Amino acid sequence: MWILNTRIPSSLLLVEERVPPSQLFSPHHPDDIPPNYLPDCVKVHLQISPTGTYQHIQSADRYPSPEQLSGEAVMDQKGGILLPCFVDVHAHLDKGQIWPRTPNPDGSFAGAMAAVTQDAERYWTEEDLYRRMSFGLRCSYAHGTQAIRTHLDSSGALGQRVWRVFQHLRQEWSDRLTLEAVALVPPDYYGLPNTELSAELETLLETVASNQGILGGVFFADPQVSLWLDRLFTLAQAWGLSLDLHVDESNHPQDRSLLAIAQAKLRHHFSRPVVCGHCCSLSLQSPPDLEETIAVVKAAGIGIVSLPLCNLYLQDRQAQHTPRWRGVTALHELKQAGVSLALASDNCRDPFYAFGDHDGLEVLRESTRIAHLDHPFGDWITAVTRTPAAWMDIESRTVIQPGAPAHFILFKGRSWNELLSRPESDRRVFRAGVEIQAKLPSYGELYDLD
Repeated sequence: MWILNTRIPSSLLLVEERVPPSQLFSPHHPDDIPPNYLPDCVKVHLQISPTGTYQHIQSADRYPSPEQLSGEAVMDQKGGILLPCFVDVHAHLDKGQIWPRTPNPDGSFAGAMAAVTQDAERYWTEEDLYRRMSFGLRCSYAHGTQAIRTHLDSSGALGQRVWRVFQHLRQEWSDRLTLEAVALVPPDYYGLPNTELSAELETLLETVASNQGILGGVFFADPQVSLWLDRLFTLAQAWGLSLDLHVDESNHPQDRSLLAIAQAKLRHHFSRPVVCGHCCSLSLQSPPDLEETIAVVKAAGIGIVSLPLCNLYLQDRQAQHTPRWRGVTALHELKQAGVSLALASDNCRDPFYAFGDHDGLEVLRESTRIAHLDHPFGDWITAVTRTPAAWMDIESRTVIQPGAPAHFILFKGRSWNELLSRPESDRRVFRAGVEIQAKLPSYGELYDLD
């Protein structure tokens, strides 16, 4: 199959010979837009092999020969953008879709915590978890996601129940989605340095390790944060586990656990990946504190994932008060320092975020508006594709190069402006070169769970 006249972000296109910028605009195609309108994309023709990989990529200024096109299906994109399938590196599938039965009473972080606790105690059977988590996976897949890392509430017997459902779903979806899980527990769950492991904690560690999972936790400013981190890094080192932590999800500048985490990683010479999510308070800290934290984060090699949709919803929410800030971390400053960054969906239709549909394009579109990821747009597309894929060890699935698996999405939008102005609900999703026929599930399927 040939896909003609499609635009691909240059940050995702790997070919032996780069197409020079002068070839971005081809006068042979009247639907073209000026080259300075989309300076970070390359217009190409590409061929998909019968085995579902990218086979041949060439500049759109050279039309494939009749011999090349002979016997092949041909699709003309007319300048529309092609993106690799999305990677959603921070989700909460176990909480998803509970808003109709247990909404957040006031939209606050504390209200969300209380509502989720109440809902879990009352409703979270394995059947309930399976149906809601499946619903989230079906949404993700239909929108064009290929991999998800989900945080799972993991304390006690409930945690074991959630992990059993996750195990089942990972096996069931193994031919369509790559799934990873993070054990989400309070930081004191791990105990203090040099204390004995409780039977409950040891069971959780065994569960996480046997599922190639990741250790997580929720960190704010606390006098004991350094002790908790020493314990957590020691356990992660001993069990060979990576870390993915919820960090400083507040509008309090004194919450600086991100700095403490980066210092702990360096102190323990911890070589496995560490990702920190949210980091909202960083954007409210003084310039000296901000610069110090970013420098240590960079030195420690920590990845930062921002969740703009959820944090815009939660942060600075007060009754009868218009919010004064957007809740996102210092994305531009982190990027300028060379810190590895990702964007992700976070919660969907639960007390932490009443909306959302596990759509990578929505995450990119709204993040661009919320955090001003434009003028220029640059390579921010890597934040929902290549960067999180590298963290999940599947980067080769998110680059367009000969021999790579052809997991991609075709959009009608010919520029970032066009692409990010509409939902593109008529996008076409391909896996291994074959268009999928998945449709978004109806909310009606879950009405009996309300």
